Amino acid sequence: MHRRWVVKKTNPEYISYLVNAASVSPLFAQILVSRNISTAAGVRDFVDAGMLKMSDPFDIPGMRQAIEKIKAVRSSGGNMLVHGDYDADGITATAIMVEALVRSGIDVRYFIPHRITHGYGFNNAGVEAARSAGAKLILTVDCGIGSFEAAEYARSLGIDVIISDHHEPVRREPSDPEGPGFLLPNAAAVINPKCSPSSDGLDILSGAGLAFKISHAMALDRDIPFLEDDLVQLLDLAALGTIADVVPLIGENRMMVKDAMQYIQGGSRPGLLALKTAAGLDGRKLRANSLSFSLVPRINAAGRVSDANDVVKLLLSRSEEEAEELASWVDSLNTDRQKIEESVYYEALEMLKASPPDGVAVLAKEGWHPGVIGIVASKIAEAFHMPAFIFSVSDGIAKGSCRSVKDFDVCRALGDCGDILLAYGGHKQAAGLKLRADDIDTFNSMMRKIVRRDMPEEYMPELEIHAGARLDEVSRGLLQELDLLEPFGCGNPEPVLGSKELSAIDPRIVGTGHLKLKLNNGTVSHDAIGFNMGQHIDDLSSYIRVDAAYTPSWNEWNGNRYVQLVLKGLRPSR
Repeated sequence: MHRRWVVKKTNPEYISYLVNAASVSPLFAQILVSRNISTAAGVRDFVDAGMLKMSDPFDIPGMRQAIEKIKAVRSSGGNMLVHGDYDADGITATAIMVEALVRSGIDVRYFIPHRITHGYGFNNAGVEAARSAGAKLILTVDCGIGSFEAAEYARSLGIDVIISDHHEPVRREPSDPEGPGFLLPNAAAVINPKCSPSSDGLDILSGAGLAFKISHAMALDRDIPFLEDDLVQLLDLAALGTIADVVPLIGENRMMVKDAMQYIQGGSRPGLLALKTAAGLDGRKLRANSLSFSLVPRINAAGRVSDANDVVKLLLSRSEEEAEELASWVDSLNTDRQKIEESVYYEALEMLKASPPDGVAVLAKEGWHPGVIGIVASKIAEAFHMPAFIFSVSDGIAKGSCRSVKDFDVCRALGDCGDILLAYGGHKQAAGLKLRADDIDTFNSMMRKIVRRDMPEEYMPELEIHAGARLDEVSRGLLQELDLLEPFGCGNPEPVLGSKELSAIDPRIVGTGHLKLKLNNGTVSHDAIGFNMGQHIDDLSSYIRVDAAYTPSWNEWNGNRYVQLVLKGLRPSR
């Protein structure tokens, strides 16, 4: 499907103001304004973002009560259980809390549920693990906001629970006599910025980011021997969880990731050093968005196809030998995951070819591995530009994962299907769900109606271009300015520029289907590469001139550094 190019534009007088006020180039000023940075002070705040500007963690409701409970366990000499989740965000959040509590002198265990054996989130199996360990307090990370039964069960056993979760809480029905608000588990403390409008800007935190804020609160409490120097040692884990959960890299998320990159690049944590070696990253300059394709899939792999508890062990390990052994295991699991995922993906494509989707892709099969259906749903949604629901069926129950497209709130849509769902939860763009296999056709019919209701009839995905540019403006100086916007990721994307009336010179296929060429405007040429765009090479022969959408980047080769354009789209000039 073609994409509609949408170019952001700003009043030229305002661009001139920002150029003079912030001492930046006109093109960089347009890029700044496109991401709502429109004053000299705003530029300084964005560029200088870091931990020193982080908010007081006690501004988050429930934080004070949680810290008091943790202090009580420490004072009594009791122990705690940290209950995490099996994805990279939950795993890193668990490692953060365990390390912070251990450094505070607290006896702590951790529990990561098994995807198939236990299912998602905080449940009775986690409570039983706490009881077996003699824990007096359970602290959940990245889960628990909807775990009413598990919280009550723990309470019946005399075990206190602190819920820390960043997922959407359950809203009360409009007819509820208590009025608007949220239904929350009966816990000693609930820490979820989405529950309070006063947690300004913190509702975008990941589970790992929220665990970091709890650790931050511990560091500020004088009765806990956990210092701010200890807190800094957790930045690498907080950043990886933040990147993994694809939350917006703005505000405090950006502050954490920006400061963390030096520790991920050159830190001494044995687990990350071994993971980088396994991923072939030794000696390479690391960027935040590249970690999502290298380290994050490996951290995720165990939770998808095996047991994730040993990944926490890897991240906490102080032994180089143990870390290398565990990293090798994780790397082999990632290879297995890739093979399983590829098999499911191609089966899904064959099913779509046999029965083309009508606005939404709903696919189910007995035996599909539940650990990879989320990735497959993401690929299908991206390839077909529509919401995708992929189900693994077993014993008459269909467990599904869905990924959405821009402007379609999948959680709201699932709420409209509540009558036939056994369970669901997640975010606007991604969620998990469960229903009876016999209801899949009914679900498909209901979701098609919802998609027709909520999505534009002539839906076409957009390619957002942050600024129009001449090729001679795309210089080494511009790239040095763009470096100030790092780290890039969700909510702070790499800038996409657009240039018109270009000549495409010497197009050829390189690697596994990548398009390589030079783009020239009559005076300036730049190398360009379009990853997985090799299918466009035949079109170029019929274009007299082309318009190109691209991200400027550095390309380093044999010790030299030069400008290269990473193509996002090509079309014939009008």
